Amino acid sequence: MRRLMFVIVVSVFSVATLAAAQEKAAPMKSHMQKAELSDAAYTAQALSSAPKSIAKDATVVRMEDGKMRTLREGKNGFTCMVVGTDKMCNDANSMEFFGAMMKGETPTDKLGISYMLAGDDGASNTDPKATKKTADNHWVVTGPHLMVTGAPAKTLGYTEAADPDPTQPYMMWAGTPYEHAMVPISGSKPMAKTAMAADKK
Repeated sequence: MRRLMFVIVVSVFSVATLAAAQEKAAPMKSHMQKAELSDAAYTAQALSSAPKSIAKDATVVRMEDGKMRTLREGKNGFTCMVVGTDKMCNDANSMEFFGAMMKGETPTDKLGISYMLAGDDGASNTDPKATKKTADNHWVVTGPHLMVTGAPAKTLGYTEAADPDPTQPYMMWAGTPYEHAMVPISGSKPMAKTAMAADKK
């Protein structure tokens, strides 16, 4: 979960309005997609974030000029999108969870699931509002993973270390209302461990 958060916020509000219940966490980098990327190419990228069984019936949305445009209506409650360079696919509860974070409200305790099977470009593991890496904000890059939000995530027993091994399950933003589980799937990007090792040198 990295600087994706600013984009998700806009996504949450728009999707909630368009899809009535479909709504991930701190200001993020720009989510505007390059004009050259066709809707078909964008859709393929967005859907690559989720398992095929989820992607086949998921809604696909795209942010343009601050507005949400639905490229494909789904029927399984998941919404896939490209956030900056990250691809993700969220259920309604995870969208609601991160939407609450952006508004400074208490997040839902309901179980939420968000898929990021293409991995991410990194995020502070301690500061939900961080938008870039600093010397002391415990930046972590995670490969293919899913995120578990809500009260059930806090019962999983994963490490709450500030600098976790991103190839193993861990809790992001531990000790904050927006704590959630990061669960690697099928290993992780080679860059994940490399980035962590480089920071310790």
